[in-house]
Amino acid sequence: MERERDHYRCLVDVALEVIGAKWKPLIIHHLCRKPHRFRELERKVPFITRKMLIQHLRELERHGVVSREIRPARPVQVEYAITEYGQTLYPVLQALSDWGKLHLEKG
Repeated sequence: MERERDHYRCLVDVALEVIGAKWKPLIIHHLCRKPHRFRELERKVPFITRKMLIQHLRELERHGVVSREIRPARPVQVEYAITEYGQTLYPVLQALSDWGKLHLEKG
């Protein structure tokens, strides 16, 4: 475990490894509101490619931020939801949103 920790420069670096991709904050934002199926997330996050959405969801799931539930149906439905741990990111995203508003008003 110590070896893994050695490659981080600071704690912000740790956080950015989990949420620091272009689309991850938007995915987390939508999942904080309610669970979504894959196609719903595709529509909610404009311009993201299917490959990138899959990759980001897998990474967020690996970090324990997002859960994936397969629902028995025809066709099979997969639903993504924010985990309890992932909910701890809500204040972070709210702060980013507030700063974005401030930045728009500034300019």
